[in-house]
Amino acid sequence: MARLSGRRRSTAAWGSAAMASFAIIAATPFLLDGLAPHGMDWNRLSDISQTYGALSVLFSAAALVGVVLSIAHQARQTRIQNVESHRSAHRELTALTLSDPDFLLCWEPPNTPMTRERWRQLLVSNLIVSMWSSDFTLNLFDEHALRALLQDYFRGEIGRAYWANSGPSWHRLTESDPDSRMRAFVRVADRAFAAAVADGPPVPAAAYFTPPPPATPPHAP
Repeated sequence: MARLSGRRRSTAAWGSAAMASFAIIAATPFLLDGLAPHGMDWNRLSDISQTYGALSVLFSAAALVGVVLSIAHQARQTRIQNVESHRSAHRELTALTLSDPDFLLCWEPPNTPMTRERWRQLLVSNLIVSMWSSDFTLNLFDEHALRALLQDYFRGEIGRAYWANSGPSWHRLTESDPDSRMRAFVRVADRAFAAAVADGPPVPAAAYFTPPPPATPPHAP
């Protein structure tokens, strides 16, 4: 809230500065008329005034652009804050669900039959993929980087099982979403998933890590 208040004060300051600039520009010809000495060459003054008018228009446009850029920056920062708040709530809800197996029943049923343990794994996978979708919609990386992330992710059994189960839900979620970046995210994910499947079977979860070496028995005295 303090940051938002600070940004609002910044916007108000920009707006006040722009309005003050407009007022000074509008009053300048009258001030010149009042301060001009008797017998001044008004034709020359008119030429100067026209030049000044052109410069004042440029200055006013620059001030207006500054206000617009400031507002756009604040809107982006507010959106980032909203996304981070949503992420935090999502993490807390997922942690609560994983803390008690009975809470798994509070979510929608899986789109494909699976064990309770696999459903728990897919909940964590959903956190990962949702994080990437948020980063992509915020333009933190482009489609090329997203495709590389997802193709690598879908090499694994859990990642591939996640999209096989939840891909249809992402499609339903983004069908009427006005955010073109979200629709692009699903499109890139579909292509990355198809490419991973075309490369062959996934890496089994049991093969992710090598077993630790056997313990060496202590030497007998």
